[in-house]
This record gives sequence, C-alpha cells and structure tokens, in this order.
Amino acid sequence: MAHEFWLSDAQWSAIEPVLPKVYSGARRDDDRRIISGIIHVLKSGCRWQ
Repeated sequence: MAHEFWLSDAQWSAIEPVLPKVYSGARRDDDRRIISGIIHVLKSGCRWQ
C-alpha cells in the first residue's frame, strides 16, 4: 500500500519540475507520498488529524 499514489506517472512528471531540488532544514519525506496524502484528504473528505 505504500506505493499506491493518487497521481499517475504522467501527472507526477508534470509536477516534479516545480518542486525544490535543494532543501535546507529538516529532512524531507517523499514528495509524491505527501502530495498523494493531501489529494486523498481533499477527495475523501476525511478530517486532518
């Protein structure tokens, strides 16, 4: 289940270039996983914890 994303590979390839490549601060988690979680909450209507 960890590799199930709301975005297809084509959709992700359109979004990925606008994400920052160099980060400062805390270690980041997988961007695709985070964006998929946000889309899931928006589509399902579940509440943020």
